[in-house]
Amino acid sequence: MKIVIINYGAGNIQSIQFALQRLGYEGILSNTIEEIQSADKVIFPGVGEASSAMKKLRESGLDKIIPTLKQPVLGICLGMQLMCNSSEEGNTRGLGIFDVDIIKFSNVVKVPQMGWNNIFNLKSELFEAISENEYMYLVHSFYAPKCQETISFTDYETEYSSALQKDNFYGVQFHPEKSGKIGEQILSNFLQL
Repeated sequence: MKIVIINYGAGNIQSIQFALQRLGYEGILSNTIEEIQSADKVIFPGVGEASSAMKKLRESGLDKIIPTLKQPVLGICLGMQLMCNSSEEGNTRGLGIFDVDIIKFSNVVKVPQMGWNNIFNLKSELFEAISENEYMYLVHSFYAPKCQETISFTDYETEYSSALQKDNFYGVQFHPEKSGKIGEQILSNFLQL
């Protein structure tokens, strides 16, 4: 199986590579359009700030390619947020795959949300063999409100989308690669899709 991790300079890609290796797979780092299009599975990571990450995608032409991919695609953290219509972070226009706008947590709660929180109301084959209320590792200041494409919730100030799905596109706000055995099970489920 050919797994490509999109390498556009805004990803925490080493921990994803290590998580794949623990599952017995190799992930190829690439920002080449041909390589990404020919992959069996595509992982779209992201750590950092939305507008600068989006700028990097536009510079490489990946902003046009990612929404056209036909194989399973998994956006992680900022990767998931960039797959949405827009983000309040840097007033950024996203890829428009998920029909929701990313907004910032208020100052009522500690921002960023950093650490373990549970996921519930699981609705996807991505969560095969995962129990309700499992804990996942999160680090983020912005979130996707609940919408038609929500496949799991997390509660922090409000219930929000901790995972989204539309057709072959999946997005998770949490870091499966840093969430122990449960996170690895989710990655494994994605690779089995």
